[in-house]
Amino acid sequence: MLSLTGAGPILPMNSAFFLRFRKLRLGRFSPAQLIALTFGGAILAGTLLLWSPLSHEAGQTVSFLQAFFMATSAVCVTGLAVVDPGSTFSPFGEAVLLLLVQFGGLGLITVGTMTALLLRRRVGVRSRLNAAQQVNASRLGEAPALVRTVVLSALAIELAGALLLAPDFIPREGLERGLYFALFHSVSAFNNAGFSLYPTGLLGLVGDPWINLVIPLLIILGGMGFLVQMNVIAWLRDRRNQLSTNTRISLTMMFFLLLSAPVLFGMMEWNNPATLGNLPLHEKLLASWFQGVTPRTAGFNTLDYAQMTFAGLFYSMLLMLIGGNSGSTAGGIKTNTVFVMVVSAWSLIRGRKDAVVFDRRLGTDIILRAMSVGLLSLMMLAAGILLLLLFNTGSELKFIQLVFEAVSAFATVGLSMNATALLNPAQEMVIIALMFLGRIGPLTLAVAFAQRELPPPVRYPETSDVLIG
Repeated sequence: MLSLTGAGPILPMNSAFFLRFRKLRLGRFSPAQLIALTFGGAILAGTLLLWSPLSHEAGQTVSFLQAFFMATSAVCVTGLAVVDPGSTFSPFGEAVLLLLVQFGGLGLITVGTMTALLLRRRVGVRSRLNAAQQVNASRLGEAPALVRTVVLSALAIELAGALLLAPDFIPREGLERGLYFALFHSVSAFNNAGFSLYPTGLLGLVGDPWINLVIPLLIILGGMGFLVQMNVIAWLRDRRNQLSTNTRISLTMMFFLLLSAPVLFGMMEWNNPATLGNLPLHEKLLASWFQGVTPRTAGFNTLDYAQMTFAGLFYSMLLMLIGGNSGSTAGGIKTNTVFVMVVSAWSLIRGRKDAVVFDRRLGTDIILRAMSVGLLSLMMLAAGILLLLLFNTGSELKFIQLVFEAVSAFATVGLSMNATALLNPAQEMVIIALMFLGRIGPLTLAVAFAQRELPPPVRYPETSDVLIG
């Protein structure tokens, strides 16, 4: 072997050296940083694959920026699209898009750890930390078993969803194509992605009872959160297993929104002739139910959002910002975060020092974390909206369209007022950034790139001499 310098000791160019080098390099990253970098790497790989001619139908071309946008939207399980997936991408390209959605929904580190488990390789402490961070495991030793349960459960639910959807798609598309459409839409719905192989999404299926039942069910299961699901199953099996405070909060918010959102949305759009106004009663109820569920990060729609009232659009944006439960495939600020913020504010208004939920006092760190996530989210969203408006030169896009597009991107929802295809390249880059920031989370991003500082040697005295409000 030759020395790289031509003299001196020979450099050990073997696999052990590279493995040791890789371990040292990766060891410099925290779990939060590794999550952000892994998602970024997946987006880059997906961009190159979707840009490849192998991913395009005959006669179709996709620019690098369009491929970058679609890959980001898939990995961030958003669903916004600058090209029609069904007519633009070949079966290979659609498969790449679906795999990116699957990886983005479950978390790349979760999938990687699961692969190591299947190969019966040892999962080290750092890998366990990464997996615990991704699936919100409370104890380090639970991560490998939890990841296995998460992935297998998700695949089982997606397969069951495809089997349920198959009888609806097969009569329209034929046997093979119908099964493929059922699987694609099941994976997209469970991961709260919202990609559809139909050019107009699910607009033509507003009166289909089966679509309006199965798709929202998959969306709800995906947005429920894996830890919540397992806690509920354990409680149902043995009532001695108590529901955690996190599960109680998640279920409270989930049922409240599932009951209230369709009713409120229906009231706002009931007489709008462009949406619900001219539909039969049963289709009005189905459409209200579907549109009450999907804004919480799913992206599917059976009504045209470009035709909705301002009240319906504003309420949909509120639902998008709230999102699903923590530790789920959903996006948004998360229901748990909103619950903690509201309860803490209500306790402060009533003059109570402690915020108590279900006979448990919320810790100061939980409250500060929730407030930080909410504030950082609003700041990032406001910055994104401002940039979209600044770059809106020579365009016919209206203010409400750009705001709706920004909220949809940051909350990783995928709903649009038919504005995505009209964005200029600068605006597309802003939406890409919002999707990425919304997916990995503002708090994760802040932790990922923050400078590591030692605790200060002096703790300063507390002050109350600051006016608030």
